[in-house]
Amino acid sequence: MKTPLRVAVTGAAGQIGYSLLFRIASGAMFGPDQPVILQLIEAPVEKVMLALAGVAMELEDCAFPLLKGIVQTSDPAIGFKDANWCLLIGAKPRGPGMERADLLKDNGKIFIGQGRVIDAVAAADARVCVVGNPANTNCMIAASQAKRLPPERFTAMVRLDQNRAQTQLAQKAGVDLTAVKDIFIYGNHSPSMFPAYAQATINGKPATSVITDTAWLQGPFCEIVGKRGAAVIAARGLSSAASAANALVDHVRSLVTPGAIHSLAVKSNGHYGFDANVWAGMPVRTTTPGSYEVITGHAMDDFAKSKLAATNKELVEERAFVAEMIA
Repeated sequence: MKTPLRVAVTGAAGQIGYSLLFRIASGAMFGPDQPVILQLIEAPVEKVMLALAGVAMELEDCAFPLLKGIVQTSDPAIGFKDANWCLLIGAKPRGPGMERADLLKDNGKIFIGQGRVIDAVAAADARVCVVGNPANTNCMIAASQAKRLPPERFTAMVRLDQNRAQTQLAQKAGVDLTAVKDIFIYGNHSPSMFPAYAQATINGKPATSVITDTAWLQGPFCEIVGKRGAAVIAARGLSSAASAANALVDHVRSLVTPGAIHSLAVKSNGHYGFDANVWAGMPVRTTTPGSYEVITGHAMDDFAKSKLAATNKELVEERAFVAEMIA
């Protein structure tokens, strides 16, 4: 049997965590032959830690053969200790009347601390995946605190946007979901992100030759994908949880599968005209488990260029809001 992977999860008793943990323990994230130890981290609040204990009981009661241990803690130094994967789900939600800048600064403080602790105590091969919003900038903040772990170890999730875009194209074209390939997300995980429909294929043909309604592609399609989270909140009164957890499973599964082509938010290093120091969604190819290369060279028409410029502007503004937090 393989050596168990240590998987640290913040916000483990929250909605996304509850939808995620059982899938990790079942083998959906790392494969059916990879045992795991779950290191669950929550806020040092009695009610929250009690809820975490209940989640741990349920995990035990599932009798997952791959689950080789559970750590429950409110101490990040314990939770991230020797972790191979750090899944940062927990973050402060945006409250009524709160400006995005306020949210950035409040969550920035959380990710400063987590970035430092991960860099100090996580495993030498540690990978960090950020889900807590604003995910791209939170990821940048955490990475900025690391001295030992390089920036490419830190990724933020735009896979939920990719999954949403794939579904919308399939429904519009009237085809099975699996017929849609290579729909990539560029930029921020926010309504400004751009689902690059012109790069997608449907049954092997350019998506724009199957869906010829350019007005829909440039208008409702981009808007539906960009604002889907708000639509879910309006419908169920709660933010996306199961779909976000599923996207994180996809995010990591693709990142440990050599040859997989998918969307990740990574340090841009100037690719596709993004500011070199922001974390932006773009297409990548997994090279070895946990490592990737950015796929460059996709052509952009004027509409795509304008969308990339807009989402880059937002990312640069977010970076400016938290400039004093970046080491």
